[in-house]
Formats: sequence, C-alpha cells, structure tokens
Amino acid sequence: MESIEILPGVKVTNERCLVFDDGPTVVIGDLHLGYESALEGEGMYIPRMNTRSIRDSINRILSKYEPKRFVLLGDIKHDFRRAPFECRAEVMTIMNMIRDACELILVRGNHDNFLQNIIPDVNMEVYENIDLCGFRMEHGHVDSGKRPVVIGHEHPSVRIQGSVGGGVKLQCFVHARDPGIIVIPPFSPFSSGNDLMSDRHEAFMSPICKAADMDNAELYGVSELGILRLGTLSDLEGLEL
Repeated sequence: MESIEILPGVKVTNERCLVFDDGPTVVIGDLHLGYESALEGEGMYIPRMNTRSIRDSINRILSKYEPKRFVLLGDIKHDFRRAPFECRAEVMTIMNMIRDACELILVRGNHDNFLQNIIPDVNMEVYENIDLCGFRMEHGHVDSGKRPVVIGHEHPSVRIQGSVGGGVKLQCFVHARDPGIIVIPPFSPFSSGNDLMSDRHEAFMSPICKAADMDNAELYGVSELGILRLGTLSDLEGLEL
C-alpha cells in the first residue's frame, strides 16, 4: 500500500511525504542538505548521495501527486553555521526544481540558521510557522501552541525486536488524534531515526510531543513493502517479530 488516509483528505505515504487533497499540498521535512560537506569539515568523508537521492525522490513526488503547493517543514540545511558554497548550491538546486513545478513554502527549522542568506535573490519568505489545509505547520523545535499541528524535527522511528535477536527499524509517521499532532519522518536518507521504543516516555524531543499523551498515537511505518499500519505506540511495547 503506497498511502493511507489518516483523516479525511490527509494521507501518509511511502514516499515519506504527507499529502493533503487541498491543493494538493505536499509536506516533507528534515532534508539536511549539505550533510556530507558538514561532515567533511569535521574530517569525515562519506559518499555524496544525500542531495541526489532527495532530488530524485522529490521528482517522483512532483510527477505522482502534481501538487499545487510544496512545503519544506524545516531543517532544510544541515549545518547550523553559515553555509559553505556547496550547501548553498544544494539548497538552491532543490528549491528551484520545486519552484519550477509549483508554489514552494519554506518553514524554518532549528538547523536553518542563515537560510535567509542563501536565498536573497529569490524573494521568498521563511516562515516560523504557517496555517495551511486546516493545520498549523511548524518544524517542532518550538511550540506555537496551536492545534492541530504538523511537525518534523523528531525523526521518528520504531525498532521491533526479533524473537531470536536482531529485528527491524522503520521510520514512521506519528498521528496523535487527541490533541491533534502529526509528526512526519525525515526526508534525508542519512537520518536513521529517533527510536521511540527506546524509552517511549522520554524519547520525544519536541516540546509539542513532550507535553502530550502520545501512548495512543497511531504509527505508520515506511518500508519496502509500502506504508504499514503499526498500531499505537503502547501496542508496540514488547512486540517481537
């Protein structure tokens, strides 16, 4: 199954994007562009595949859903510091590709220091939060207090243990119907995910989730088999394959 409708007109998808029928509007977050160059500045070298993978995935999303609006929900860039040339080029490559197809909306994340300095020539505003499709959309590192809300920031995942060792770790969407919170998974292929099963009462990073009862939040795993209904966070405690 490629998508599941979790609310009327709201779908979670195996492409790690949230899709609203209104528009349509596509929401992704936590791209962390410039990840490799930031690591190289610290003496660590890995293949430069983050931006290429993100570009290819976004192209597929644009072709499949033909959105009217495309929201980048924060942590668009990785490095907290002033971006080097490579990072600026990567950010502009992704932004220009989306802007050629539809309206692009930028929401600031906690990694997006100096993002406005990267895009001075495109005359775009970077929002702290924005109201679209009946939801407040914000990155999640701060809480504007409005609900329902869509956030990123958490990099949510769950690890399900195997009965004889090992197991599987899945990035996931998190939907807490009351008080109205949707958490989207990271879009960067380098983000392994924050394991919510490690200590489900302490694992959440966002003040939005920390202040809510997330035990009955519904989880939807992203896998090679498609989008999977995993049940609630409390259902998964102690679950083995």
